[in-house]
Order: sequence, then C-alpha cells, then structure tokens
Amino acid sequence: MTLADRWLLPDGVDEALPKQAAKIEHLRRTLLNLHESWGYQLVIPPLIEYLDSLLIGAGSDLEIETFKVIDQLSGRLMGIRADFTSQVARIDAHCLKNDGVQRLSYCGSVLRTTPAGLDGTRSPIQLGAELYGHSGIESDLEILSLMLDTLTHAGLSKVVLDVGHIDVVRGVMAASGLSSDQEAKLADLYRAKGLPELEAFLATTDLDENAKQWLSALPRLCGGVEVLDRAEAALSGVSNSVSNALAQIRAVAEVVWTRFASVGLHFDLSDMESYSYHTGLVFAAYVPGHGNAVARGGRYNFIGEVFGRSRPATGFSTDVKTLVSLADVTVSERSSVLAPAAHNDALWQKIQSLRLEGYRVIQQLDDSTNASDFDFQLVADGSDWKLVSVK
Repeated sequence: MTLADRWLLPDGVDEALPKQAAKIEHLRRTLLNLHESWGYQLVIPPLIEYLDSLLIGAGSDLEIETFKVIDQLSGRLMGIRADFTSQVARIDAHCLKNDGVQRLSYCGSVLRTTPAGLDGTRSPIQLGAELYGHSGIESDLEILSLMLDTLTHAGLSKVVLDVGHIDVVRGVMAASGLSSDQEAKLADLYRAKGLPELEAFLATTDLDENAKQWLSALPRLCGGVEVLDRAEAALSGVSNSVSNALAQIRAVAEVVWTRFASVGLHFDLSDMESYSYHTGLVFAAYVPGHGNAVARGGRYNFIGEVFGRSRPATGFSTDVKTLVSLADVTVSERSSVLAPAAHNDALWQKIQSLRLEGYRVIQQLDDSTNASDFDFQLVADGSDWKLVSVK
C-alpha cells in the first residue's frame, strides 16, 4: 500500500465535509421535527446487534447486504445494520408492547456490503417512519402522505410517485395455478421486463388461455392513470384479491391527486421490487435525472410475528444524503465574531453570552485568522468588551 492509498475510502463509502455536513444535519433535524409534528416518536436502535436478532424475518436480500463480525466478548456472530425496518419492528413488538396504533420514526447511518442502485452508495443516512397496529387504507395513506410531505420539506420538486400492489401479482399467479419453478421464472422475467422472453416462456407451458392472457398482460400494465382502466378490463374475474387491490390503488391515486396536485402518478402492476417482503400497497418516489427511487415504502404485515407479536405495519424510508444532493438545501449561517484568545474573565463572559444569543464566536489563536472573514470583532472598551462590525 502506498502512502497515497492510505487516505482512500472504500468504494461506496463517503464522508461529508463541513458545508455538506451542515446541510445534512440541518435537513435531518428538519425532517425529524416534521415527523414529530405528525405524531411519530423517535427511536434510536443500535448500530450493531446479534445476527440472529438483526436478520430474523428480514429475508435473504438483507442478509447478503449485512456486514458480519465476531463479538469478542461472547464469540457470537453480530451484524452491522443495513436497514432499520426489522430493528424498529423489534422495538414495537418486544420493547414498547403497545396494543394500539404505534407511530415511530428513525434516522441514522446504515452500512451495506453492496452498492445500492446506480449511485453506488454503501453508507446512506436512512430516515423513515413506521406505523404499526392498523391494517386499513387510512394508515397506508398516512404513511404515503408523510413520505411526500418529507420530500416536499426536503425541497424536491417534480416528484413522480410509482404505485403498485403486491396482491395484483400474487393474485394473478395464484389463479393461474403456477408451479414454484414457473412462479420464480415469471418473477425474473417481470423484473427484467423481458416481453419477448415472457411470450416464449408462456408458449412452453400447459397453462390455460385465460392464465396466459393474465400473465402476459401484467408487465404491460405500466404507465399513467389509463393503466387502471386497462387493468380492470384485462384482469376482470381473476380473483377478489386482485379486484380489491386495483380498487385500493385507485382510491390512493385519488387522494394523492387531491393532497399533492404537483406530484405525478405512475402505475406498475408487475413491480417485483418488494415481492418477497411487502404484503400490500407498495410505492416509490422518483425525480427527473436520478435513476434510483429517492424514497420507497409500503405495507409489510406480520413482520412482528417473529418477535412474538404479529402486527399490521406500513412504512417508508429515504436517504438524507441523497435528498441533500438533489435539493437546494439552504442553511442559515450564524453571524460570526472574532475574539482575542486572552485569559480574561470579562472576555470569557462576553463570549459565552454571545454564543447563547446565537453568534458563532471564534478566538484568534494565530495570525492566520483574518478579521475580514468575520461579521464582527470583539475589542476591549476599558474593562468591558464591545462588539464592533467588521464589514
């Protein structure tokens, strides 16, 4: 390793220098205050946990993304969190034990073994909210509205919301009588949007014509609001779960149009992004020029079951660093004051008083500090100290 290489960070791991760090911290506080105003209580889970607790019920994808270390005290395997969701679910189920509706929010660093999406980050600052104990559409709408409100407060514009429902794909697959191998193959084709490959695969199966038509239609049900009309026609009679899911998507769309008129709406009824994890409505927000979703969420009922309390749940998450990079976050700077570094009780009292008033006071330790870079300067006035404007 050369001397220059010692200062390199691992791929996908970054750091924030003062100006960027100030924007990240300002936005973090702003958004957590917003969540508090909605009734969401802040929780701070640990950065590292025993692996069997951290990953229980989380699925294989999260296990692959989790860094693993050996605890030197117990010899047990531990994991550095790659996502907050299972931790917050554990807190709701095992620590708070509230039988009613529970609203929780969080914000902190996570670390992932592989880059997340096109931007290549492995160290996001994940912020999100989770709502437990309610299974109706009202809680889905609350979380979805809070997500869009979060993006609005972050300063993002031209947001496009992609909406889907897991029960559409699951309902069509269940009604088609697929084998587990066929279902896995179709899931891969839907993720890849491989329409020619899909048609070739369906032609090799012994499924009935109705099933082939449903399965062929799914990846084509992608686009604007007209998709919902096409879906109701193409999937008519599949099952009650599919019809109910389509009705729920339409109801959500109508509320979003009313509450967030500037948000564009897109529908993808074969979305497989969260197929193994979510259990109902799913949604993701995008902005022009950025390939990854800037926020993502949905319903994931039964997550608390592995902790002894099966609870309906819905939530969303975003990355504060991504929001800062995409929005024009403005941080109001405090007025700056240059003060001598003298050992003087009156000077010390004056400096502390100014700091309490909101000034940023820096004591001059050497000649490299230039008074012209400050708004004010403290100068002696007899036994007192006077604040004098520099500019």
